[in-house]
Amino acid sequence: MACSLDFSLRRDFFFILLLQVSMWGSDSFSVIGPSEPTVAMLGADTVLPCRVFPAMSLENMELRWFRSQFSEAVYVYQDGMEQTGEQLVDFRGRAELVKDYITEGRVAVRIHSLRVSDDGMYKCFFKKGSDFEEAVLELKVIGLGSNPHIFMVGPEDGGIRLKCTGKGWFPQPEVQWKDAKEERIPSLSEDQTQDDDGLFQTEASLIVRDSSKTEVSCSMKNPFFGQEQVETIFIPEPFFPRTSPWKAAFAVTFVILGISIGAIVYLALKEKQEKKNVSEVEKEKEKERKAKESLEKELARRKTLYQQDWRKAELYADWRKELFKAVDVTLDPDTAYHKLKLSESRKQVYLKENDPQNGDASTHQEQEESETISSVLGQDDLTPGRHCWEVEVSMKTEVGSGTRCALGVCAVIAKREGWFAESPEKNFWVVTYKEGEVISQKGSLSLRQWPRRIGVFLDWDAGNVSFYNMIDGSHIHSFTGISFCGELRPYFSLQGDGTSLTICSASDNNENCPDFSAKASVTHLSSCDLSVPEEANSLLCP
Repeated sequence: MACSLDFSLRRDFFFILLLQVSMWGSDSFSVIGPSEPTVAMLGADTVLPCRVFPAMSLENMELRWFRSQFSEAVYVYQDGMEQTGEQLVDFRGRAELVKDYITEGRVAVRIHSLRVSDDGMYKCFFKKGSDFEEAVLELKVIGLGSNPHIFMVGPEDGGIRLKCTGKGWFPQPEVQWKDAKEERIPSLSEDQTQDDDGLFQTEASLIVRDSSKTEVSCSMKNPFFGQEQVETIFIPEPFFPRTSPWKAAFAVTFVILGISIGAIVYLALKEKQEKKNVSEVEKEKEKERKAKESLEKELARRKTLYQQDWRKAELYADWRKELFKAVDVTLDPDTAYHKLKLSESRKQVYLKENDPQNGDASTHQEQEESETISSVLGQDDLTPGRHCWEVEVSMKTEVGSGTRCALGVCAVIAKREGWFAESPEKNFWVVTYKEGEVISQKGSLSLRQWPRRIGVFLDWDAGNVSFYNMIDGSHIHSFTGISFCGELRPYFSLQGDGTSLTICSASDNNENCPDFSAKASVTHLSSCDLSVPEEANSLLCP
């Protein structure tokens, strides 16, 4: 057995030696690239090496690195110098030949400032006279994105809806939710989009129904090489839906009150039991007072928990409002488009009616106006800090009515001439009403209730603009991670007959915008049940 193995090894050795001798005696050669993919970080530099066997000088050869097609040249070396005529535009000024060992048959192309588009397959092609050979290389570009950010969106379907977002990843990351025991929790939905640079922006949602899972983490991981970013959120136990103890207390209180009233009527007919009647009524009043105190304490406890981490809880608009400075916004007539009419108080804006006596000229003017956004800004600049204001929306919601309006914040430097895009890229952070729909930059929003009164919340230092329905307190949309440029002002635009926007006064007494905050505050008694009876309002807010 040993003799047989020794003979086999000797045979392989002589075969390789014979192959080398035959190649050394001719111009034949082979090109060898890396056996494993080359891995590099986005924005860094990397090299794609190739060598020949047997070793020989490459100075007088044609050397070419290209993508899938021969003509898609990354770098070409010929006649002892670089040839840029066939080089792809994307690699001009970014690719260079590393030729320190060119006389020994080893060269490489260095690519600077790697992009997402550089990811993929390459070939190195070497030609000497009429002989040529090539090798295949693979480059994997990795973009390790931002830390994921977790937000509590609000109550939904018997639980708390969480949202996890991340950006700047390549390739598409794997998203994983886990509880405190490191047990996996499946996502409700995942949305992956690519920006103009090819980097992935990820948004995943989850509904946590188990109140014992108060600590939840969201991780985003590179699927090929395991780099991972993790963030954890703590969900206060009172935020989970449950049977409201205060509802049971209300029911008991009302039953007791009914019995008390019956007892009063009955005892009124019997003078001999008058003293006992008075005693029973006092006891029931004491029970009612204690029930009210218990409810107020519970509400105060929940409010304290909310204020400790309010930026991550996208709910409770009236509590959020207490943390912002109410701005008394008025409209600036100098910034108003000529088709807009402002009220004397400069709190309301609507479109002027067309003049029917202008005939064809009016029709021509209407065509021009259809290509123009009619907008106006608030009078005063907004300063760094937290500010909020509320706006009443009045418009036709029928499909085909041609009505549209937008409100939010814009930079003073933003272009507002003709037809322009009201988008974050153009320094506009707005939500748009269009024929009964509410739209953000991501498309139509699915809302619990059509918001006729919107609260705009600007958190300058946190780079956040959020919108809330001020009638039921629900969250509509948020722009996050903003780096504001220059001065900001409130922004309003309108289109279509019958459309108007009314800015609510910062004071409590405002006849145009009635105060819904008292009713909305009752909803906090049950963080997930918005059907608390009106009788609760009289007990909580006498």
